Amino acid sequence: MMRQIRSAMTSKISVPIEDRTLTRKTILLVEDNRDDEELTLRALRKSNIMNEVVVARDGEEALDYLLGRGKYIARDIELMPAVVLLDLKLPKIAGVEVLREIRADKRTRRLPVVVLTSSKQDRDLAEAYDLGANSFIYKPIDFEKFTEAVGHLGMYWVLFNEMPPLKETVKETVP
Repeated sequence: MMRQIRSAMTSKISVPIEDRTLTRKTILLVEDNRDDEELTLRALRKSNIMNEVVVARDGEEALDYLLGRGKYIARDIELMPAVVLLDLKLPKIAGVEVLREIRADKRTRRLPVVVLTSSKQDRDLAEAYDLGANSFIYKPIDFEKFTEAVGHLGMYWVLFNEMPPLKETVKETVP
């Protein structure tokens, strides 16, 4: 039985190339370390996740992208990424502050955010969840483990997760 479980966990999911609804979902990677960025992109590709990955290299750029500010002012903010992969240790605006702003804005508060960090601080883990992170994953040192973790996370958030509408609907009450 355990072999069957392990086999199921390591099997790859093949997505037909014609299914453009899946590949239209973007991933926002917020990562300032070029090596970690490259490893994450390679891990996604190795797991056959061919979605567009938008890279923001600091917290300010991530918020500008999500909220349509700065160089992203012309971006259609109705098209949100399927998931945000957020490092905590970022220049300009720290990852926890980015998460705080994402959750404070009605346009992005329901956006899935996965903290993907090398920080092993318990307080970072607790604070990320307190601020509304959907998941917290430590970056493994070993590339194979990192590839597996990123592949599973990409599969889940891009292929399987069903998101509620990002915009909140207001129900009218009848007096």
